[in-house]
Formats: sequence, C-alpha cells, structure tokens
Amino acid sequence: MNTRLTHFSAGSEGLWGIREIRTIKGSPLPHAERLQLAENAPSSESAWLLRGIRSNARYTTADEKAQLDARQEGLGRRDSTVAVLIPIRKSEEWWQLSQDQRRKIFEEQSKHTSVGLQYLPAIARRLYHCRDLGISEPFDFLTWFEFNPVHEKEFDALLLHLRTSREWEFVEREVDIRLEK
Repeated sequence: MNTRLTHFSAGSEGLWGIREIRTIKGSPLPHAERLQLAENAPSSESAWLLRGIRSNARYTTADEKAQLDARQEGLGRRDSTVAVLIPIRKSEEWWQLSQDQRRKIFEEQSKHTSVGLQYLPAIARRLYHCRDLGISEPFDFLTWFEFNPVHEKEFDALLLHLRTSREWEFVEREVDIRLEK
C-alpha cells in the first residue's frame, strides 16, 4: 500500500469537526459535520471524498527547500487545534505552461515560498497532489494547514496575499474548509 496516499473523507466521523465550508471560486462541496484523514481505506459513508498523494517539491529550489525545512514544524502539534483544508484546481492554461514558466509565476512573480516562510513555524503545512493519481479527481492540489487558534488572523493574511497574486489568476476552483479539534 502506498502510504503517501491520503483520503480526506467528510461525513459524521473523524477527528476534525468542520466549522465552515467556504466556496472561494467554482462549485461548492456538500456540507458535512466531520473530517477524517486516513492513509488506509476511507469511511464508506461520506458526503465527499478527496484523495491526494505526498510528493516531491515541484517549484522549489534547493535553497528554498532548505529554508522551509529549517523553519517548518511538523503537523500534529498539541496546540494546533485549528486546521484548514484548501482544495484547488488550476486552469488548463496553467497546465499547458512549461515547468520553468510555472516556476516563474509561482515564485518570481507571486513569491509563494518567500511569503509562506514569513508565517513559519506558527502555521504548519502539507501539500497533496491529486493529478498524480492517474484518475479523475475534482482538484489538482489539497493543501492542509494546522495552527494554534491565536494564529488564525495571520493565516487569513497569508491567504489574502496568495489569493491576490498572479498565480491565483489560474485557479478555477477553490474551497476553504475550516476545522477544529
């Protein structure tokens, strides 16, 4: 079994209570009470199921990766009782760009990594890729964030910065799912 594959199953079970589901762009996800993350088979009864795989860093230089690794703290910290799941689908125009063109937009124009570094270690993050699964998924990326509730305004500032960047012009669908333990 591939332990990099994670199922995000929304329904009546799970460690995380769903506080709010906000549709930022595109179609919404159905309401659910709880969210379960599992590397094994998900709950059979769910309002929706998203799957993603942990993969290598795609648009990050070795120096940027070293900076992220030095500052990022892991998930599952005891005081991180708020989580946010943000599924995103980008346009076909984005996927038609070459890797170096996407990198230019991602970091040189949008400053994605350098902006994110400003919010570490308070906000922990893990990215899951959906396009790599070889099956039809409704999103390209699932980004999971965890933090202490005192950092939620900082998190919202991070999102505002990213959502007004050049990179977000390629986003076709985005949902912001707020959770708490």
